[in-house]
Amino acid sequence: MKILLNNNDLNEALYNVSNLGFVPTMGSLHKGHISLIRRSLKECNKTIVSIFINPTQFNNKNDYKKYPRNTKRDLLILKKLKVNFVFLPKKRHIYNYRRKSKIKLSKTDKIMCAKYRKGHFEGVIDVMDRLTKIIGPKKIFMGEKDYQQLFLVKNYLLKKYKIKVISCRTIRGDNKVALSSRNFLLNKKELSIAGKLTQDLILFKKKLKNRSNIKKAIFLKKKEMSKSFKIYFDYLELRNKNNLKIDYKIKNSKLFTAFYLNNIRLIDNF
Repeated sequence: MKILLNNNDLNEALYNVSNLGFVPTMGSLHKGHISLIRRSLKECNKTIVSIFINPTQFNNKNDYKKYPRNTKRDLLILKKLKVNFVFLPKKRHIYNYRRKSKIKLSKTDKIMCAKYRKGHFEGVIDVMDRLTKIIGPKKIFMGEKDYQQLFLVKNYLLKKYKIKVISCRTIRGDNKVALSSRNFLLNKKELSIAGKLTQDLILFKKKLKNRSNIKKAIFLKKKEMSKSFKIYFDYLELRNKNNLKIDYKIKNSKLFTAFYLNNIRLIDNF
């Protein structure tokens, strides 16, 4: 496993590498990341994993500071997986040029997390554009837990590069909570609450097809869960998975949510 610390190391290591798979991460690796990496290792000749906590996608400075970091542990995991390359850039290596025009979301894209985290997806798209340009992969592997992120990044990159963005299913723990680096910030009691909440929403989504007024059912469920679990929702919405438009038809739909559990923001979709 080669550890690449800057763009020169990267260019030298990737020279003449074909069919390169890329898994972008912000570290604090878990089984969700591992599933992406294993798929890349299976489908591509070589695999590169980046670990870069991108400051421009955090709309809250404290959130950036609190984001879990454990590079030593991450490298041990990647070594066991037999990853070919690990890219550990500094901010100056990624943001080494100014964009000619700022990335802007359309009005139709300013929904869900984009509505509540201003500048977040602009930062995500920017860094993914820069990483893709630097690395030049054939395939990028991303998880469906961050479905809106996957949707926006995929649409942007496919217009600009000859690559494939591979969507990979959400990996969940025994309690059904979607695996996330942010879960490391929760204690046992909070993880237990997150598990009960998630299982409740999974069951609710299954039962929605039998509801005559889906819009009202979602409104009442949000109100009920806010009270019973003592949490704050940013949103609980049913949307078409192909275009992310509000849709009260169960076919091709996903139930999207973002909520705060003791000031830790968690997202999911079912």
